[in-house]
Amino acid sequence: MTPQVWFITGCSSGLGRAVAQAALAAGDTVVATARDPRTLDALVASAPDRCRPYALDITNTQQMRDVVQRALGVHGHIDVLVSNAGAGLIAALEECSDEQIARNIATNLTGPLQLIRAVLPAMRARRSGHVIVISAIAALSNHEGFSVYGGAKAGLEAAMEAVAVEVKPLGIRTTLVLPGPTRTDFISKSLEAGAMTIPDYAPTSGKFGTFLRSISGKQTGSAEKVASLIVELSREATPPLRIVTGKYATQRAKAKLRTLTAEIEAWESRAMPTDF
Repeated sequence: MTPQVWFITGCSSGLGRAVAQAALAAGDTVVATARDPRTLDALVASAPDRCRPYALDITNTQQMRDVVQRALGVHGHIDVLVSNAGAGLIAALEECSDEQIARNIATNLTGPLQLIRAVLPAMRARRSGHVIVISAIAALSNHEGFSVYGGAKAGLEAAMEAVAVEVKPLGIRTTLVLPGPTRTDFISKSLEAGAMTIPDYAPTSGKFGTFLRSISGKQTGSAEKVASLIVELSREATPPLRIVTGKYATQRAKAKLRTLTAEIEAWESRAMPTDF
């Protein structure tokens, strides 16, 4: 297969780094981005002729547009966009500050949407491309303490369901990846605590936060295996809109679907007659 050009956000570590490494190992070219491009030195050194680093803050729309245009100027096109950069926020909704809520939504929802907007014109002109968005199982089956983070990811999922229909006739493929707990440094480096602690939430969001910190570095999901799967998906002519990775996430997704179906059926006799 013809080598592809990838544009990946959040390549300093974790899943973004693993996807970049997997794409390079497959012989592809990678536009690797991170807030601090110095964190990409080793990645670039592994394939200096096929990996270009750029500074990119997912919340800086103008910077994103500039970097996309610079990448297009060098490579001519982008075959695969991986919107990976994100940040967590573990706290009950009431424990979050205004600034934390705005920043998390900008990172996990608004930023990715603006990035996709920046890349779509070039893909649309070529009638070709694949937009891959790293979501989270919390977007489909959320946890206490993830009201803002999971809510932002769920918003991104809903948006991408619509985008997928909009761009399919234009030859552009879309895939949402919903990982479960994956062994990266997300919990230790990218999971922010709430601005305050309210004792009433200790048994719910507080307990879940403690659990997350206890599994840091012990998560069952392999970033390398997820990354390999993403490279495989990029070469599929008809990839799935949504793919759930790992046993934990798969079990939660199936349980959510069962619960949703049961709720709809339980209230169907009273909810259906609300039409004219």
